Amino acid sequence: MENTPLFWVGFNAFVLLMLMLDLLVLNRKAHVVHIREALGWSAFWIALSLTFNYLVYRTMGQQAALEFLTGYLIEKSLSVDNLFVFLLIFTYFKVPLQYQHRILFWGVIGALVLRAIFILAGAALLAKFHFLLYVLGAFLVYTGVKMALSAGEPEINPDDNPVVKFLSRHLPITSKLEGGKFFVRKERLLFATPLFVVLVMVETTDVVFAADSIPAILAISRDTFIVYTSNVFALLGLRALYFALAGLMQLFHYLHYGLSLILIFIGGKLLLAEFYELPMSWSLGVVGCLLLGSVLLSLLFPKKDAPLVPPVSDTPE
Repeated sequence: MENTPLFWVGFNAFVLLMLMLDLLVLNRKAHVVHIREALGWSAFWIALSLTFNYLVYRTMGQQAALEFLTGYLIEKSLSVDNLFVFLLIFTYFKVPLQYQHRILFWGVIGALVLRAIFILAGAALLAKFHFLLYVLGAFLVYTGVKMALSAGEPEINPDDNPVVKFLSRHLPITSKLEGGKFFVRKERLLFATPLFVVLVMVETTDVVFAADSIPAILAISRDTFIVYTSNVFALLGLRALYFALAGLMQLFHYLHYGLSLILIFIGGKLLLAEFYELPMSWSLGVVGCLLLGSVLLSLLFPKKDAPLVPPVSDTPE
Protein backbone atom coordinates (compact mmCIF):
# COMPACT_ATOMS: atom_id res chain seq x y z
CA MET A 1 0.00 0.00 0.00
CA GLU A 2 1.89 3.04 -1.26
CA ASN A 3 0.93 6.68 -1.10
CA THR A 4 1.18 7.23 -4.87
CA PRO A 5 -1.10 8.97 -7.41
CA LEU A 6 -2.11 5.56 -8.78
CA PHE A 7 -3.17 4.42 -5.32
CA TRP A 8 -5.22 7.58 -4.77
CA VAL A 9 -7.02 7.00 -8.07
CA GLY A 10 -7.63 3.34 -7.21
CA PHE A 11 -8.90 4.10 -3.71
CA ASN A 12 -11.30 6.79 -4.92
CA ALA A 13 -12.48 4.51 -7.73
CA PHE A 14 -13.29 1.89 -5.08
CA VAL A 15 -15.23 4.47 -3.03
CA LEU A 16 -17.13 5.63 -6.11
CA LEU A 17 -17.94 2.01 -7.03
CA MET A 18 -19.36 1.37 -3.55
CA LEU A 19 -21.48 4.52 -3.73
CA MET A 20 -22.80 3.68 -7.19
CA LEU A 21 -23.60 0.14 -6.02
CA ASP A 22 -25.54 1.68 -3.16
CA LEU A 23 -27.47 4.16 -5.32
CA LEU A 24 -28.09 2.17 -8.53
CA VAL A 25 -28.47 -1.38 -7.21
CA LEU A 26 -29.13 -1.70 -3.49
CA ASN A 27 -31.24 1.44 -3.01
CA ARG A 28 -32.46 2.25 -6.50
CA LYS A 29 -36.02 2.72 -5.23
CA ALA A 30 -36.78 5.20 -2.45
CA HIS A 31 -37.82 3.34 0.69
CA VAL A 32 -37.92 3.66 4.43
CA VAL A 33 -34.71 2.31 5.97
CA HIS A 34 -35.71 0.20 8.96
CA ILE A 35 -33.47 -0.28 11.96
CA ARG A 36 -32.55 -3.89 11.12
CA GLU A 37 -31.32 -2.86 7.66
CA ALA A 38 -29.50 0.15 9.13
CA LEU A 39 -27.78 -1.96 11.78
CA GLY A 40 -26.71 -4.46 9.14
CA TRP A 41 -25.16 -1.78 6.94
CA SER A 42 -23.54 -0.13 9.97
CA ALA A 43 -21.91 -3.45 10.87
CA PHE A 44 -20.76 -3.87 7.25
CA TRP A 45 -19.10 -0.43 7.07
CA ILE A 46 -17.45 -0.83 10.47
CA ALA A 47 -16.12 -4.26 9.47
CA LEU A 48 -14.84 -2.85 6.16
CA SER A 49 -13.14 0.02 8.01
CA LEU A 50 -11.44 -2.31 10.48
CA THR A 51 -10.32 -4.56 7.62
CA PHE A 52 -8.75 -1.57 5.92
CA ASN A 53 -7.18 -0.62 9.26
CA TYR A 54 -5.60 -4.08 9.37
CA LEU A 55 -4.19 -3.57 5.86
CA VAL A 56 -2.70 -0.27 7.03
CA TYR A 57 -1.11 -2.11 9.95
CA ARG A 58 0.35 -4.82 7.73
CA THR A 59 1.74 -2.46 5.10
CA MET A 60 2.50 0.78 6.95
CA GLY A 61 3.14 -0.33 10.53
CA GLN A 62 1.61 0.01 13.96
CA GLN A 63 1.94 3.79 14.24
CA ALA A 64 0.01 4.43 11.02
CA ALA A 65 -2.66 1.90 12.04
CA LEU A 66 -3.14 3.58 15.43
CA GLU A 67 -3.37 6.98 13.77
CA PHE A 68 -6.00 5.66 11.35
CA LEU A 69 -8.07 4.07 14.13
CA THR A 70 -7.86 7.17 16.34
CA GLY A 71 -8.85 9.44 13.46
CA TYR A 72 -11.69 7.10 12.51
CA LEU A 73 -13.04 7.04 16.08
CA ILE A 74 -12.89 10.84 16.35
CA GLU A 75 -14.66 11.38 13.04
CA LYS A 76 -17.25 8.71 13.84
CA SER A 77 -17.98 10.12 17.29
CA LEU A 78 -18.27 13.69 16.00
CA SER A 79 -20.66 12.36 13.34
CA VAL A 80 -23.04 11.11 16.04
CA ASP A 81 -23.31 14.65 17.39
CA ASN A 82 -23.79 15.96 13.85
CA LEU A 83 -26.52 13.46 13.01
CA PHE A 84 -28.79 15.11 15.55
CA VAL A 85 -28.64 18.29 13.46
CA PHE A 86 -29.58 16.31 10.33
CA LEU A 87 -32.55 14.90 12.23
CA LEU A 88 -33.67 18.43 13.13
CA ILE A 89 -33.32 19.56 9.51
CA PHE A 90 -35.41 16.65 8.23
CA THR A 91 -38.02 17.27 10.92
CA TYR A 92 -38.19 21.02 10.20
CA PHE A 93 -38.79 20.44 6.48
CA LYS A 94 -41.02 17.38 7.08
CA VAL A 95 -38.93 15.23 4.75
CA PRO A 96 -40.56 11.79 4.30
CA LEU A 97 -38.49 8.91 5.62
CA GLN A 98 -38.16 7.26 2.20
CA TYR A 99 -36.34 10.32 0.79
CA GLN A 100 -33.91 10.89 3.66
CA HIS A 101 -31.54 8.18 2.41
CA ARG A 102 -31.30 9.91 -0.99
CA ILE A 103 -30.44 13.26 0.58
CA LEU A 104 -27.80 11.71 2.83
CA PHE A 105 -26.32 9.82 -0.16
CA TRP A 106 -25.69 12.98 -2.18
CA GLY A 107 -24.72 14.79 1.00
CA VAL A 108 -21.97 12.23 1.61
CA ILE A 109 -20.64 12.62 -1.95
CA GLY A 110 -20.46 16.40 -1.51
CA ALA A 111 -18.81 15.96 1.88
CA LEU A 112 -16.16 13.64 0.43
CA VAL A 113 -15.19 16.22 -2.20
CA LEU A 114 -15.14 19.16 0.22
CA ARG A 115 -13.20 17.31 2.89
CA ALA A 116 -10.62 16.10 0.41
CA ILE A 117 -9.96 19.75 -0.48
CA PHE A 118 -9.79 20.76 3.20
CA ILE A 119 -7.44 17.90 4.08
CA LEU A 120 -5.00 18.51 1.20
CA ALA A 121 -4.97 22.26 1.82
CA GLY A 122 -4.61 21.87 5.59
CA ALA A 123 -1.80 19.32 5.33
CA ALA A 124 0.07 21.50 2.85
CA LEU A 125 -0.20 24.55 5.12
CA LEU A 126 0.92 22.62 8.20
CA ALA A 127 3.91 21.22 6.32
CA LYS A 128 4.99 24.69 5.17
CA PHE A 129 4.20 26.76 8.27
CA HIS A 130 5.15 24.98 11.50
CA PHE A 131 3.67 27.68 13.76
CA LEU A 132 0.20 26.76 12.47
CA LEU A 133 0.39 23.64 14.64
CA TYR A 134 0.08 25.86 17.71
CA VAL A 135 -2.76 27.81 16.11
CA LEU A 136 -4.48 24.51 15.37
CA GLY A 137 -3.98 23.31 18.95
CA ALA A 138 -5.38 26.54 20.39
CA PHE A 139 -8.33 26.37 18.01
CA LEU A 140 -9.18 22.83 19.11
CA VAL A 141 -9.01 23.78 22.80
CA TYR A 142 -11.23 26.80 22.13
CA THR A 143 -13.70 24.69 20.14
CA GLY A 144 -13.83 22.08 22.90
CA VAL A 145 -14.48 24.67 25.62
CA LYS A 146 -17.12 26.38 23.48
CA MET A 147 -18.82 23.02 22.84
CA ALA A 148 -18.83 22.19 26.55
CA LEU A 149 -20.38 25.55 27.47
CA SER A 150 -23.09 25.38 24.80
CA ALA A 151 -26.44 23.77 25.45
CA GLY A 152 -25.66 20.88 23.16
CA GLU A 153 -28.98 21.12 21.33
CA PRO A 154 -28.49 23.25 18.20
CA GLU A 155 -31.41 25.20 16.81
CA ILE A 156 -32.29 24.97 13.13
CA ASN A 157 -33.67 28.11 11.53
CA PRO A 158 -33.41 27.93 7.73
CA ASP A 159 -34.79 31.47 7.41
CA ASP A 160 -31.50 32.77 8.86
CA ASN A 161 -29.30 30.51 6.72
CA PRO A 162 -27.48 32.72 4.17
CA VAL A 163 -27.31 29.94 1.59
CA VAL A 164 -31.05 29.29 1.85
CA LYS A 165 -31.70 33.03 1.55
CA PHE A 166 -29.56 33.15 -1.59
CA LEU A 167 -31.43 30.20 -3.13
CA SER A 168 -34.79 31.76 -2.33
CA ARG A 169 -33.82 35.02 -4.03
CA HIS A 170 -32.15 33.59 -7.14
CA LEU A 171 -33.83 30.23 -7.78
CA PRO A 172 -37.52 29.41 -8.27
CA ILE A 173 -38.57 26.79 -5.71
CA THR A 174 -41.73 24.71 -5.75
CA SER A 175 -44.09 25.01 -2.81
CA LYS A 176 -44.18 21.26 -2.16
CA LEU A 177 -42.12 18.12 -2.68
CA GLU A 178 -42.06 16.54 -6.13
CA GLY A 179 -41.45 12.93 -5.17
CA GLY A 180 -37.73 12.34 -4.66
CA LYS A 181 -36.65 14.90 -7.26
CA PHE A 182 -34.33 17.82 -6.58
CA PHE A 183 -35.38 19.67 -9.74
CA VAL A 184 -38.53 19.66 -11.89
CA ARG A 185 -39.42 21.41 -15.14
CA LYS A 186 -42.72 23.29 -15.32
CA GLU A 187 -43.80 25.32 -18.32
CA ARG A 188 -40.27 25.13 -19.74
CA LEU A 189 -38.85 26.59 -16.51
CA LEU A 190 -36.55 24.67 -14.18
CA PHE A 191 -37.64 24.72 -10.54
CA ALA A 192 -35.78 23.51 -7.48
CA THR A 193 -37.77 21.52 -4.95
CA PRO A 194 -37.71 21.81 -1.14
CA LEU A 195 -35.71 18.57 -1.20
CA PHE A 196 -32.86 20.44 -2.93
CA VAL A 197 -32.99 23.14 -0.24
CA VAL A 198 -32.65 20.42 2.41
CA LEU A 199 -29.67 18.95 0.53
CA VAL A 200 -27.99 22.37 0.44
CA MET A 201 -28.58 22.79 4.19
CA VAL A 202 -27.05 19.37 4.88
CA GLU A 203 -24.00 20.23 2.74
CA THR A 204 -23.43 23.65 4.31
CA THR A 205 -23.91 22.18 7.78
CA ASP A 206 -21.25 19.57 7.01
CA VAL A 207 -18.82 22.37 6.10
CA VAL A 208 -19.28 23.73 9.62
CA PHE A 209 -18.78 20.24 11.07
CA ALA A 210 -15.59 19.80 9.04
CA ALA A 211 -14.16 22.87 10.78
CA ASP A 212 -14.03 20.74 13.94
CA SER A 213 -13.30 17.25 12.65
CA ILE A 214 -10.61 17.97 10.03
CA PRO A 215 -8.35 19.97 12.42
CA ALA A 216 -8.83 17.26 15.06
CA ILE A 217 -7.64 14.49 12.73
CA LEU A 218 -4.81 16.63 11.33
CA ALA A 219 -3.67 16.99 14.93
CA ILE A 220 -3.49 13.19 15.15
CA SER A 221 -1.66 12.61 11.85
CA ARG A 222 -0.15 14.80 9.15
CA ASP A 223 -0.17 11.92 6.67
CA THR A 224 -2.81 12.93 4.10
CA PHE A 225 -3.45 9.26 3.31
CA ILE A 226 -4.31 8.44 6.92
CA VAL A 227 -6.41 11.57 7.42
CA TYR A 228 -8.30 11.18 4.14
CA THR A 229 -9.04 7.46 4.36
CA SER A 230 -10.16 7.62 8.00
CA ASN A 231 -12.53 10.45 7.03
CA VAL A 232 -13.83 8.55 4.01
CA PHE A 233 -14.63 5.37 5.94
CA ALA A 234 -16.36 7.34 8.69
CA LEU A 235 -18.46 9.20 6.10
CA LEU A 236 -19.34 6.06 4.13
CA GLY A 237 -21.07 4.62 7.18
CA LEU A 238 -22.74 7.91 8.09
CA ARG A 239 -26.12 7.20 6.45
CA ALA A 240 -26.50 3.75 8.01
CA LEU A 241 -25.47 5.17 11.38
CA TYR A 242 -28.12 7.89 11.06
CA PHE A 243 -30.97 5.42 10.52
CA ALA A 244 -29.63 3.10 13.23
CA LEU A 245 -29.44 5.86 15.85
CA ALA A 246 -32.17 8.28 14.71
CA GLY A 247 -34.46 7.29 17.56
CA LEU A 248 -31.69 7.03 20.16
CA MET A 249 -29.60 10.16 19.58
CA GLN A 250 -31.18 12.14 22.40
CA LEU A 251 -30.29 9.39 24.89
CA PHE A 252 -26.58 10.27 24.54
CA HIS A 253 -26.88 13.69 26.18
CA TYR A 254 -23.42 13.42 27.80
CA LEU A 255 -21.72 12.58 24.50
CA HIS A 256 -21.60 16.32 23.85
CA TYR A 257 -19.26 16.77 26.81
CA GLY A 258 -17.19 13.73 25.92
CA LEU A 259 -16.55 15.17 22.46
CA SER A 260 -15.59 18.54 23.92
CA LEU A 261 -13.06 16.86 26.24
CA ILE A 262 -11.63 14.95 23.26
CA LEU A 263 -11.09 18.18 21.33
CA ILE A 264 -9.49 19.83 24.37
CA PHE A 265 -7.25 16.80 24.91
CA ILE A 266 -6.10 16.70 21.27
CA GLY A 267 -5.51 20.46 21.21
CA GLY A 268 -3.50 20.31 24.45
CA LYS A 269 -1.51 17.36 23.12
CA LEU A 270 -0.61 19.40 20.05
CA LEU A 271 0.39 22.45 22.09
CA LEU A 272 2.66 20.37 24.34
CA ALA A 273 4.13 18.22 21.55
CA GLU A 274 7.44 20.15 21.64
CA PHE A 275 7.90 19.24 25.32
CA TYR A 276 6.37 15.77 25.50
CA GLU A 277 5.18 13.43 22.74
CA LEU A 278 2.34 11.28 24.04
CA PRO A 279 2.41 7.79 22.48
CA MET A 280 -0.38 7.23 19.95
CA SER A 281 -1.58 4.17 21.88
CA TRP A 282 -2.21 6.42 24.90
CA SER A 283 -4.05 8.93 22.74
CA LEU A 284 -6.27 6.18 21.36
CA GLY A 285 -6.95 4.95 24.89
CA VAL A 286 -7.92 8.41 26.14
CA VAL A 287 -10.26 9.00 23.17
CA GLY A 288 -11.86 5.57 23.64
CA CYS A 289 -12.33 6.05 27.40
CA LEU A 290 -13.90 9.50 26.96
CA LEU A 291 -16.32 8.17 24.36
CA LEU A 292 -17.25 5.09 26.37
CA GLY A 293 -17.54 7.09 29.58
CA SER A 294 -19.88 9.70 28.07
CA VAL A 295 -22.11 6.99 26.58
CA LEU A 296 -22.26 5.04 29.86
CA LEU A 297 -23.06 8.18 31.85
CA SER A 298 -25.85 8.99 29.40
CA LEU A 299 -27.37 5.54 29.90
CA LEU A 300 -26.88 5.45 33.68
CA PHE A 301 -28.22 8.98 34.23
CA PRO A 302 -30.85 9.61 31.55
CA LYS A 303 -32.08 13.13 30.96
CA LYS A 304 -35.60 13.21 32.35
CA ASP A 305 -36.78 16.37 30.59
CA ALA A 306 -35.21 15.63 27.18
CA PRO A 307 -37.52 16.96 24.45
CA LEU A 308 -38.39 14.35 21.87
CA VAL A 309 -38.05 15.20 18.20
CA PRO A 310 -41.43 14.60 16.56
CA PRO A 311 -41.54 11.74 14.06
CA VAL A 312 -41.17 12.60 10.41
CA SER A 313 -44.03 11.86 8.08
CA ASP A 314 -43.70 8.72 5.98
CA THR A 315 -45.61 10.12 3.05
CA PRO A 316 -44.98 13.19 0.89
CA GLU A 317 -47.14 16.18 1.37
